[in-house]
Amino acid sequence: MGGHLANTMMQMTLEGRRLFLQGGQELGLDLEPYLPRFARFYELLNLVNQSTNLTAIRDEQGIVLKHFLDSLTCLSYSGFIDGLSVIDVGTGAGFPGLPLAIVRPNIHFDLLDATQKKVGFVAQVIQDLGLSNAQALWGRAETLARQNVKRETYDAALTRAVASLATVAELTLPLVRMGGFVIAQKGAGAEAEAEQAQGALRRLGGVVEHILRLTLPRTGDERALVIIQKISPSPLEYPRKPGVPAKNPLS
Repeated sequence: MGGHLANTMMQMTLEGRRLFLQGGQELGLDLEPYLPRFARFYELLNLVNQSTNLTAIRDEQGIVLKHFLDSLTCLSYSGFIDGLSVIDVGTGAGFPGLPLAIVRPNIHFDLLDATQKKVGFVAQVIQDLGLSNAQALWGRAETLARQNVKRETYDAALTRAVASLATVAELTLPLVRMGGFVIAQKGAGAEAEAEQAQGALRRLGGVVEHILRLTLPRTGDERALVIIQKISPSPLEYPRKPGVPAKNPLS
């Protein structure tokens, strides 16, 4: 009985499913076909989060709105099209990459994180959900961008709440090909951050194309997608050694 009850608590409720679908509609997305996979993802997240600290957000509404739907706001950018190869830098428990991989099977996602337990969880979800368009990578962007096989190869990079925009630029732009783009998911202060990061962007070959303003369904929380275009090659000295971009952002 106890085991069954615990298992039931892990599952997405009817209310949670309804919230997910309605929130999707607010974002202009029909998420009905993907609901079984998101419900399973929710179960796995709850299960593993009991023993491993994957995310501080643990309530159903929080996970649905602030993880699943927040990740899917990236689809508001018109350049996010089929056929892209995308790297999610600092994916954590798989956000925004995994929700996007579920909904966009024709885009390939590499999900990068420096915490091995989180990468293990992401790999588990990929396998469980049968996501042939996604793979989990353990490591740091600073190291990956130094490998010729990966440097300036991705069509796009994503980050969510990773660091200041100057740091994000240094961690992502060296991985993105010329003509590619970065989507940095930010909050209300995105314009000020973009202004502060202009020097760093110039050095790294990027420019802010525009800032898409959004509100999160149900909560009304302000969100912004900072779209950075890669207009020239990133100098070989970037990114600097692991940890330096976060400790000492470029100006």
